[in-house]
Amino acid sequence: MTIRQHVPVRLCQEDADALADALERARGHDTGTALRLLLPGLAEAERSAVAAHCALAHVAVMVFPPSIGLLRTSLTDLGLTVGPPTPSTVVRERVARRHGLDPAGLDVVILRAAVPVAGGNPREVEVFALATDDGTRHGPIAARERAERNESHVAFGVPDADEVVLAGLRALLTGPGAMRADGGGHNAHEDTTVLYFRTPPGEPDGTASPSGEQGQRLELGAPGRFESALTTHTAATHAPWTPETPDTPDHSPAEPTALAGPTAPTEPTAPMAPTEPARRLLELMTGAWATQAVAVTAELGIADHLPAPGTPDEAPALPELAERVGARPDPLARLLRYLAALGLLERRGDAYALSATGRLLREDAPRSLRPLALLYGGPFYRSFAELAHSVRTGGDGFARLHGRGHFDHFAADPRLADLFERAMAASAEMFDPIPGLVDLSTASVVVDVAGGNGELLAGILTRHPHLRGVLLERPGTLEAARERLARAGCADRCTFVAGDFTTSVPTGGDVYLLSRVLHDWDDETCAALLRRCAAAMAPGARLLLVERVLPEDSRPSLAPAWDVHMLCNVGGRERTAAHYGRLLTAAGFTPGAVSPLPLDAHLIRARRTPSPEPSHAPHS
Repeated sequence: MTIRQHVPVRLCQEDADALADALERARGHDTGTALRLLLPGLAEAERSAVAAHCALAHVAVMVFPPSIGLLRTSLTDLGLTVGPPTPSTVVRERVARRHGLDPAGLDVVILRAAVPVAGGNPREVEVFALATDDGTRHGPIAARERAERNESHVAFGVPDADEVVLAGLRALLTGPGAMRADGGGHNAHEDTTVLYFRTPPGEPDGTASPSGEQGQRLELGAPGRFESALTTHTAATHAPWTPETPDTPDHSPAEPTALAGPTAPTEPTAPMAPTEPARRLLELMTGAWATQAVAVTAELGIADHLPAPGTPDEAPALPELAERVGARPDPLARLLRYLAALGLLERRGDAYALSATGRLLREDAPRSLRPLALLYGGPFYRSFAELAHSVRTGGDGFARLHGRGHFDHFAADPRLADLFERAMAASAEMFDPIPGLVDLSTASVVVDVAGGNGELLAGILTRHPHLRGVLLERPGTLEAARERLARAGCADRCTFVAGDFTTSVPTGGDVYLLSRVLHDWDDETCAALLRRCAAAMAPGARLLLVERVLPEDSRPSLAPAWDVHMLCNVGGRERTAAHYGRLLTAAGFTPGAVSPLPLDAHLIRARRTPSPEPSHAPHS
């Protein structure tokens, strides 16, 4: 039985798979094997020079268990010897920087587990862990990090390090090794300097690496603090990357590059200042090409005919794949190469398999994003050409193109209406933590206003079997909601109301849901809807909003892009938490806490204020 079959099911499947991969690497690799996989571009003599100064130390992975105690138990159940958890300064700061957060709010720890190796000393697996409390905390962080595996790496120790040795190793890795600097730091808890390196997604020409793996990470760890190496490495981390080694290496395998001395290779030369801005602008200007490439992949069903990541399924040869999807081989090959460059595919010899991201385009994938790809690459792609009109006038670009707003346009075409409903359901991952984030023990009735296909209400009713639900929707959507709640076994506890929230809202609820509703409308319409909800609610009743909240600072978020989408295609807008607070207060609510959700969504809580009469909402 393999390690993968032993990994406890107490961890979520993605964490279990990541942990199993790390354990299998630790058990199956030695220093030479690991260096050959990570540095296929080095000559054998150069790899020997690297191996003379460092040795395989551990394999690292990051997981997000409900608790650190459960993770330790899971590792112990595998027969591993697990040390006590220690703080991880470097990884904590890297995660915080990626997500625009304060590192002090992230308790990232390291657990070290010894993996038995046949005929040798045990090899260590280093497990970085950020507890998520059953997925109700740090959900957006966990979702992104699980998908990207930013902290998975293979680490090599440099026991006799000094500044010269580290400079030589860095030169080999970033020169002929074709890796790029990927951050690092000094872990004061262990007095260790760590330097991270990453391979690009494939070889410099865009093809996959000979190992078949892409975007791998390598760590050099040296006892002590080496300021010069850290300074140089940090500067290179933020510089544009260009491989130093030409297509035809100008160094002979018989003459390995020195690790030290005046002839040591230098850092890759960064392009002149204008190069990187121009490259970045080109990437932005050609973003529409990526949108269409993804949409065509969804339209032709390409992902449905490719093996999923981590499976042994054989990848179809190009002629066979072309026949299956109704395409010509040469144009299809060019599209596949572009999809690989976008990170959606991984090369397997002369064929392709799906990456974790590309898998979401399969029709049978859980929470498949294929409907969204068709929507954003179809109706909304065409109307986005009217963005200039929207910016100049504030008008709806979609309505200008089609003569009516998107709700009416989609409702008039059953095919588009079905696509829109499926696309909205595709982002339901953001709802997953909500049933556990709110104490509903004293509530009896939950009213979902414009609840779509009932995904959120189904999750709440399933988690809280004492609740009854009321779902208000248009007649055409109500049937889909009825089917969804029936599949969840909750339809008998739900009342389905055909209606329009612009005219009335059901009364008698203890908790009201408005999920992705307010961002469809301007402030005046939102104010009217909130006042209508307030009039239907008893004092103290709760209102839960689910929206993408615009950040007040420059932290990364999907919300600014969706704000422009709402401007051009919908006629609505995304808002800051303060903006929602003003609307809620003016409509008769007391705003409460705001919690992050997956896909950069947020849960905004409010209570019906026991006041005589709400005032009119101000325009923003």
